[in-house]
Amino acid sequence: MIKKALLFIFLCSLLCSCTNIDISKALDIGFTTIQATSQASRPISDEEEYYIGRAVAARIFVSYPLLENQNLTKYINAIGRVIALHSERPFTHGGYHFAILNTSEINAFACPGGIILITRGMINLAQNEEELASILAHEISHINHRDGINSIKQARWTEALTIIGTKAVKEYGPAQLSNLVSIFEGSIDDVFKTLVVNGYGRTQEYLADETAVQYLAKAGYDPYALIKVLERLNQIGMKSHEGIIKTHPSAVDRIENLKNKIPLTKIDSNIINYRAQRFKSFISVR
Repeated sequence: MIKKALLFIFLCSLLCSCTNIDISKALDIGFTTIQATSQASRPISDEEEYYIGRAVAARIFVSYPLLENQNLTKYINAIGRVIALHSERPFTHGGYHFAILNTSEINAFACPGGIILITRGMINLAQNEEELASILAHEISHINHRDGINSIKQARWTEALTIIGTKAVKEYGPAQLSNLVSIFEGSIDDVFKTLVVNGYGRTQEYLADETAVQYLAKAGYDPYALIKVLERLNQIGMKSHEGIIKTHPSAVDRIENLKNKIPLTKIDSNIINYRAQRFKSFISVR
């Protein structure tokens, strides 16, 4: 039911964005014939990205259950949203939302539109709030760069817009609607495979690291914390090739890429100590 509802809402938002019709009116009175051949190459809108991201997150939840810890989840959201406010996209269509996956696997996933999922294993990797913030900053970078949504095959997206742009919605038959459903599901599959199976390219990961340290500095966190996380990942990578180790470039290469790219910052030691204590208070009850 959730999948069907998300699909229905996504298709409505897609159709409305192509016709410039208000969605509430569109659902009530239908659509007129669309003359939108030029729309076939337009980018995915923020609203469409949001619904695709929700569907991707729903699919990830099939494999990874949520950790039901309200206080820890609020803590993660508080850190993540502060960092997001210092990014190029401080607000997305549906807002930034952070959730914890109940698995010891060391991983994190940035679903299009602002939904970021971090595993219990990844949280355990962090030794203080600065390091936890650096992990979230990296994922927020992927959202800002639209890396997830850009993994959708262009031919698939063009086909969807071509179908919508050449026929009035009220004239759609089962074949056209079935094709749109197939395209939507294929788009979800493209993003899911990139996030969970294949990972992003080396260039995308390097840029996410570079951007993350900038966000951290602007938000008042120690940008060198990301280096410490990568050093720990390198130690783990010598023993295991699961989770984030499997889908990301080597931690050594990522550290080398960040050399001379970390901004100079000065953070009050009292603030760092306060965050360290706050981190312990939340993490101790996970």
